[in-house]
Amino acid sequence: MKIHCLECSISVPVSVREAFAFFENPRNLARITPPWLDFRIVSPARIQLRKGAELEYQIRLMRVPLRWKAVIAEYEPPFFFVDEQVHGPYAYWRHRHDFRPGEFGAMVSDRVEYALPLGPLGELARWLFVERQLRAIFDYRQALLGEILSGMPTAR
Repeated sequence: MKIHCLECSISVPVSVREAFAFFENPRNLARITPPWLDFRIVSPARIQLRKGAELEYQIRLMRVPLRWKAVIAEYEPPFFFVDEQVHGPYAYWRHRHDFRPGEFGAMVSDRVEYALPLGPLGELARWLFVERQLRAIFDYRQALLGEILSGMPTAR
């Protein structure tokens, strides 16, 4: 299984604690997910982010509904947390969210390590569209996060 990595960061004009608090509310994930993914949290109860918390949601990839279950594997507020896929479209998914002081507020960083199923076919899919799609999702997410946390619209 070949593991790939996607990394991105954005500076936001709020404190580290405020940035972390935004991500601590799982409902905010829907706010910063592109609408074409039709993201929906399907966990039955209110989710409190903590180590061991489970999140279940549904997305649509190419109009196909997919269920995704993640667990919070590491949780160190207000500095970082890690979610890992338990069940979903990837053979492996580990997403680390980091929050640290920056020059103009907080620096919010994402590091996603992922692998696709189906061996060579999965690698072909990654090369043809998955890598580009993930980049588009995180570009959208960062633009919207900057807009929400700064209170100012950004160009999209």
